[in-house]
Amino acid sequence: MKKFPAFVLAILLSLGSAAFAQTESVLYSFTGGVDGYGPYGSLVFDAAGNLYGTTVRGGTYDAGAVFQLTPTVSGWIEAPIYSFANNSDGANPWGALAIDAAGNLYGTAYFGGHGYGTVFRLSPSSIGWKFSVLHEFKGSFDGGNPRAGVILDSAGNLYGTTYFGGRGNGVVFELSPTATGWKESVLHIFSGLNDGAYPAAALSFDAAGNLYGTTTSGGSSHNGVAFRMAPTTGGKWNLAVIHSFSGGKDGAAPWAGLTLDSSGNLYGTTLNGGNLNTCSGFGCGTVFKLRPNVQGFWTESVIHTFMGKTDGAYPYAGIILDASGNVYGATYYSGILSDCAGSGCGNVYKLSQPAGGNWKETVLYEFTGSSDGADPSSAPILDSSGNLFGVAPQYGANLAGVIYEITP
Repeated sequence: MKKFPAFVLAILLSLGSAAFAQTESVLYSFTGGVDGYGPYGSLVFDAAGNLYGTTVRGGTYDAGAVFQLTPTVSGWIEAPIYSFANNSDGANPWGALAIDAAGNLYGTAYFGGHGYGTVFRLSPSSIGWKFSVLHEFKGSFDGGNPRAGVILDSAGNLYGTTYFGGRGNGVVFELSPTATGWKESVLHIFSGLNDGAYPAAALSFDAAGNLYGTTTSGGSSHNGVAFRMAPTTGGKWNLAVIHSFSGGKDGAAPWAGLTLDSSGNLYGTTLNGGNLNTCSGFGCGTVFKLRPNVQGFWTESVIHTFMGKTDGAYPYAGIILDASGNVYGATYYSGILSDCAGSGCGNVYKLSQPAGGNWKETVLYEFTGSSDGADPSSAPILDSSGNLFGVAPQYGANLAGVIYEITP
């Protein structure tokens, strides 16, 4: 990492703040010990305003941790609430947590269990948090190695994806609570052909109960797909590809999931593609929109093409929407500074569209690879006041990642 004298770094940070009219505050710097190391998944709020998330390493056994961040009058306090032991409980949670109305937390671990990951629940009680494993993947037709977290429906069923398993290309699964435990149903096994391969992102629901997701590979051009899964009679689900990425201007390799707006449009990001004259000929990625029509077809339009400069590059993270329809996200690389592997340390951005106009990007914050963190890989979340909360898994004061807040 390129080092800067303290006074130079202060000037650069001041310039960045003035240019983007935003303020970044580090709420917590991970130490790499029991508190965790490398937060990758997005955060989630509970009803009391506490934040929860995961780290891929660290914890008591260096197999990852689940943490809680509590606001107090003197600042935010971080507390690890579970450390993975890389046994039947799991190891290395990459994805975000889901929370139900009772405050239970649900998540996935990429390894552990039978070696192919787990789905777990943490339940609050008067004596602390109770951890339970809901499913251990076997790496066969039930799936293996979930890269993303799970989502909940109104009946308390869980839905998610695994990166491997099935026929080797991943699956979509459902976990349902029963009187004797949780039952897994595989809703789709990816073939690695036109239906896609290697899903790395969480799913999304629409109001009609359809599921939407992405795969990082497969499709007609082997650059990934966006898909919809519709429930049918007998508990079956039908998968339909709504867009197959070409690897060109429309993008390639969507690592993040899809976000719906109130009109039923879908938004997402691709890691590569866009302008193929950038990022060593692979393209620096895109933000895209999928719009449905009455015939049931979907039209993709790119609302931003990253150029690999201060605007950003390689958006592993997906996007979130505010009530006005503005888009927020993060990129893994980008920056004014030439550190963080020579490609900048990532940013948080906003896309807005004036009435009848083109989408415009505003960079809200550029990470410097110093105490502020670097390389955000998941989307921030919004509170009711318009503040953004997120994680950066690299650097920070202890080189183990940070939790940040960006205020307008």
